[in-house]
Amino acid sequence: MKNDFFKYQAQTTPHPLAMEISHADGNYIYDTNNKAYLDFVAGVSACPLGHGHPKVVSAIKEQADKYLHVMVYGEYIQKPAIDLTKLLAKHLPDPLESTYLTNSGTEAIEGALKLARRYTGRSEIIAAHKAYHGNTMGSLSIMGFEERKQPFRPLVPDVRFITFNNAEELTKITKKTAAVILETIQGGAGFIEPTNNYLQQVQKRCNEVGALLILDEIQPGIGRTGKLFGFENYNCIPDIVVTGKGLGGGLPIGAFTTSKAMMDCLKDNPKLGHITTFGGHPLIAAAALAALKEITSTNLISETLKKETLIREHLLHPLIKKIRGKGLMLAAILPSDDIVNRVILQCQEEGLILFWLLFEPCAIRITPPLTISDSELITGCEIIKKVLNKIA
Repeated sequence: MKNDFFKYQAQTTPHPLAMEISHADGNYIYDTNNKAYLDFVAGVSACPLGHGHPKVVSAIKEQADKYLHVMVYGEYIQKPAIDLTKLLAKHLPDPLESTYLTNSGTEAIEGALKLARRYTGRSEIIAAHKAYHGNTMGSLSIMGFEERKQPFRPLVPDVRFITFNNAEELTKITKKTAAVILETIQGGAGFIEPTNNYLQQVQKRCNEVGALLILDEIQPGIGRTGKLFGFENYNCIPDIVVTGKGLGGGLPIGAFTTSKAMMDCLKDNPKLGHITTFGGHPLIAAAALAALKEITSTNLISETLKKETLIREHLLHPLIKKIRGKGLMLAAILPSDDIVNRVILQCQEEGLILFWLLFEPCAIRITPPLTISDSELITGCEIIKKVLNKIA
């Protein structure tokens, strides 16, 4: 299987981890030798309920017996999509009530950017340095990391950048600005939280000049930070919120949500302002609905902060300089990228899955499923410390 993987399947890096997967269950992934690996990554935050959650699997099977794809998005009335968008509206603050379902987070970002330009009649988009919002051409254009962008230029024009958490640069937001797009917590940059009411200051400036605030909740959303949406931690309500990853419960999804009045701009002048064949797919919507119901009807969200405390208590080591982030969206910062690489690879040998962050080479991603137990968290921390001791 490994030979065929390298021969026939497109690669994204020169050195993929290339673990051969047999199955996954709960908070563990198993290779073809039936070795169990404790999952501290959750598919890069995309599996909040772990693997094979019975309620998600049951919803998938039940929907598969009814119908799969029947029509392009927005034409037919399909219960899974209606129920999902209705539940999202129930848990989002006013006026965030109308949701457009897409195939991925990056497509949802594209839709949100289009909506902002269409609604405001302006073209300028302001994003943050070291931002990551996806890899399609529009999302790439608002990525704040030139090394990754340069080979693909020219990109979408009229994009400017500000420094996250630097309030002095907010004067760059003007009456030419259609929208400011920010990650609620910067992911690729190393899980950087907003400080000193930064998001509120951005929102205030947007209101002053008539610009929109788009918050990217693709990683921090769906319960990972102790709230269903990360922005709830920072007393800020965006004009448009983008979700993905964990919303699908392990299946591919994206969504952008705004007011009904604003969203209506995409249905006329021109018609089909955004269109997608498989967005709102009934199978995926059913899985997402089951996942969202489980996350919002249990104590999984509130427990993330307790689990964060547990990780911080048990992950003390001289080589760990700090732990950034909130809830179960954490990054352990080590002295060098070489140590990070060695820890991730050696922990995999020890049966623990860790991963990198995009733009912060000294960070180790710790984003386990919300369902992870206290004992599993402690076990994972002990493995990390065991490997660090060998390196030290």
